[in-house]
Amino acid sequence: MNCFRTAWWLGLLLTPLCSLPAQAIERTEERAPCDHHSPNRLPLFGDLHVHTSYSFDSYISSQRNDPWAAYRFAKGEATTLSDADAGQTVITQLRRPLDFTAVTDHAEFLGPINLCTQDSGKLAYYFPYCALTRSEWFIAQFLALDYWQRLGVTGGTPGAHRDESLVCSLADCDAAHREAWGRIQQAAEDHYDRSSACRFTTFVGYEYTDAPNYKNLHRNVIFRNAKVTETAISTYDTGTRNFQALWRELRAQCTNTGSGCDVMAIPHNPNLSGGLMFPDPASAQEAEDRRFFEPLVELVQHKAASECRFDRLAGLGVDTEDEACDFEQVVADNLSMLGTVYGEVRAEEAAPVPIEAFGRRNMVRNVLKDGLALGRNSGVNPFMLGFIGSTDTHSATPGGAEEDNYTGHLGRRDAGYRNLQDHFFDNPGGLAVVWAEENSRDAIFEAMRRRETYATSGTRPVLRFFAGSELPADLCEADDMIERAYAGGVPMGGELKPADQPPRFLVSAAKDPGSPGLPGTDLERLQVIKGWVDVEGNTFEKVYNVAGTADNGAWVDEQSCALTGRGHANLCAVWQDPDFDASQDAFYYVRALENPSCRWSTRQCLAAGVNPFAENCATQAETMNAVLDEAGAYGRVYDRCCLDPAQQPFYSPVIQERAWSSPIWYPAPTSKQ
Repeated sequence: MNCFRTAWWLGLLLTPLCSLPAQAIERTEERAPCDHHSPNRLPLFGDLHVHTSYSFDSYISSQRNDPWAAYRFAKGEATTLSDADAGQTVITQLRRPLDFTAVTDHAEFLGPINLCTQDSGKLAYYFPYCALTRSEWFIAQFLALDYWQRLGVTGGTPGAHRDESLVCSLADCDAAHREAWGRIQQAAEDHYDRSSACRFTTFVGYEYTDAPNYKNLHRNVIFRNAKVTETAISTYDTGTRNFQALWRELRAQCTNTGSGCDVMAIPHNPNLSGGLMFPDPASAQEAEDRRFFEPLVELVQHKAASECRFDRLAGLGVDTEDEACDFEQVVADNLSMLGTVYGEVRAEEAAPVPIEAFGRRNMVRNVLKDGLALGRNSGVNPFMLGFIGSTDTHSATPGGAEEDNYTGHLGRRDAGYRNLQDHFFDNPGGLAVVWAEENSRDAIFEAMRRRETYATSGTRPVLRFFAGSELPADLCEADDMIERAYAGGVPMGGELKPADQPPRFLVSAAKDPGSPGLPGTDLERLQVIKGWVDVEGNTFEKVYNVAGTADNGAWVDEQSCALTGRGHANLCAVWQDPDFDASQDAFYYVRALENPSCRWSTRQCLAAGVNPFAENCATQAETMNAVLDEAGAYGRVYDRCCLDPAQQPFYSPVIQERAWSSPIWYPAPTSKQ
């Protein structure tokens, strides 16, 4: 990132960047030194969850862009996507490029999909289910999707792709897997800027995709540098419900080899894991493996947010009373929530799960609280998780998280009107933000390892969070605020030392500056979320408003979605916990809330002439349904535009975009941790 390009919008959040010496970064690769460094670190925006045509469910959805195309899109180039009828006619482009990206295609079926789609000169290409995979007939595509999923991705006995898939009897699937894995590495190398300009960083990665009975246990495996495993280790190598074996294999094939290979695995969508994502460790080694390999969790993406959960209709939360936890939730607790076709839910497993039956550890805030309790007893907190967001795009559009520029993330399956019809409760996803000295693999990976990261719901506010006993109360007024915060405290993701006095917390945010001609949304308020465990092992939480106010009168123009009212361009506070108890282990993280803005679905409904705010919305929807029906669409497309938010547990036509800092942990003097 260019130093001078960056400085104008960071404002008070950074001291001058260009005159300060760079901090030491462990160098594990050969590359030119970056021209631009900051010891106070730069906010770099990226996406670490991206699928291309190398993923079975992306290709089946008429998505034809490969890893090279995905990286070009992330760097700001326009791309072409499928429309609802499988025509490659949709042109889309990011308003602002990303700083870093990882393509994370599914390890499972990487070989078979290569055989099915790349070389018509091979016999396997003509296997019947390969033909269905390449088909542009909507029903045939769902038949192909069902076939691949039944081979193990959502079943209970992975391994079937080697034992039962006939395509692998017609060709060498393992060789095809290694070939595709090599191309993924080459695409990352081709787009990694190793020059001193350091304009764009890529990471070699893939997705480990276990989902027993549709319960999501997926991880994105991200390598530090070009030293990677020979193959993309998959569920078929480890067996189902056994991500612990993934860690063991990554040790054996990467971190313990002495080759310079380093790696992490990032869980995503615990909200859809049916309570299986974060079990108690079975051993001390398992707890240590989780801490090493999984320092981060993907807190938000297009299949909902996983911070916390509150049901407005029931007036209940999943071990929370925080009403802001209704943000971008879905009613089910497993991956079958994607099983809507022509506006009708086709999977029994997608039925709403009552709040009382929803797994506590589907929500990351509860995982963090339980980690405190486990650590107090065992001496090792296995759930010290930093936060990132990403998109999980299956359209090869990393960073495509803009509400007013959203073209869907599932190829044809949510292109055009299908977005409103079949994926209304999905969202554009989020972004991963790291505080790194420079835009290079080593610097970004180290930032992720130390958890100096935050998640956003798709916008780009700049968020800082520090804690320390020596932070001055007037730090927000200091010209060298960040330099002094690093000198006297720890940043987001860090651990405090036990103390008798409550630490001070620096909480600071600047609004998303927006793009030319389209300013970002003002900030409404900053909150600190605290979780703690008492000496008996009981866990608690509390939300504190530390800057700004919820009663600022901001809203949206219900005819145009233009923003109304004012908020804040910058918010800053030095805060102390009024309920601090030195004997209690605790964590703290920041949630920055923007002023209200229109959800993507509201914008697309309005563009079609259906106003979710209008009293005659149902009449407008009926008119537009008839128009699409005459054009050949099937099903009632616009009915969901008129949902009454007062009758919905989570949905609202107006949302508050947000950012979440990674936590800072406080260990009590009497704790075993």
